[in-house]
Amino acid sequence: MNEIMDIKKAVDSLSPDNAKSILRLVLHQIRLLKEQTASPEGAAAGLMELYDRLMTYDDRKLSWDPDPGCTHVHIVTGESFAGSMKLALRELGRADTHKIVTLNDNYAIGPIGGLDTPEGRQARRDWFKHNIAAALEDDADSEAEYDALLRKLDQIPEQAEIIVWASRSVYEQTGMRYALHLLRHKPNAIRVCDACAICDTLDKRPDHSETYRRSGEIVPDKLREALLQAEHGSRLSAGDIRRLAEEWTAIAEQGGVLRIWRDGAVREVPADHFDPYLLEMLEQVTNAADAGGFVKAARIVGAAIGHCEQDIGDAYFEYRLRELIYAGVLEVRGIPAGLRYYSVRRK
Repeated sequence: MNEIMDIKKAVDSLSPDNAKSILRLVLHQIRLLKEQTASPEGAAAGLMELYDRLMTYDDRKLSWDPDPGCTHVHIVTGESFAGSMKLALRELGRADTHKIVTLNDNYAIGPIGGLDTPEGRQARRDWFKHNIAAALEDDADSEAEYDALLRKLDQIPEQAEIIVWASRSVYEQTGMRYALHLLRHKPNAIRVCDACAICDTLDKRPDHSETYRRSGEIVPDKLREALLQAEHGSRLSAGDIRRLAEEWTAIAEQGGVLRIWRDGAVREVPADHFDPYLLEMLEQVTNAADAGGFVKAARIVGAAIGHCEQDIGDAYFEYRLRELIYAGVLEVRGIPAGLRYYSVRRK
């Protein structure tokens, strides 16, 4: 039973560094059980106890444990931007005092009404399951992720300044408004910063101009400069926070499934808003058609992403491509279970 005791100790101090050790100990105990070189009853009981401890373990130590000296919390949208932000903060020597909370969900698409309720979150999950192919492969526990997000926001130290990052991307703009909706009762000072706008200004030279569509496109060295510039930004007033939080509520109550960024605001548009655009992209890539005139779905969606000013992601374009098939506008060859599995042409 010494191995079981070692496992218990490892679980009680669970960290990425000892994760492999835990796995090795578990596998060793299973091997002993299989070979019955130890008491089967004792080994099985030990494994079941380990399971119970893992299932009831308070994972706050892993997911969020801000240092009492935390001075800033950065709220970002998307894993790509979060990864760059972590690297930039580490290179600036601020990883200990600056923490990151990531919003992974794309609130530019899908229903967002009533996300404060289990029913609203279930309605959103159902829509994704019925319309977005990638959702069928996503086995994440979204309720656990929602609880973890609320816990992280609740545990932000009162002295920490909160910086919510949002560029001209509708993905980030909806995420920012949702974050402020969740943060509206926090006493912390809050700022909203646009990394893309800062970098656009830093990059402007007579011989060079680079425009970023989303914060995730910014390389870490540029992001370091944006972080330094952001320190001079103004804080939101209580009225600003309330207004942006109310904008989230107003957008959510509209009940649609597609939003874009236009004229400095998040605006709901009909679900088929991009259908004519997708058909235009199909015409533009006909040179990639096979002998039967069929074009790979991935080729069309790739062109749509490359030319679109809106940052809604490839999943929605693929969803609308399938809807055009179901509506009889497009013919399909293959199985529309994922972009790489089928091709289309105009009917």
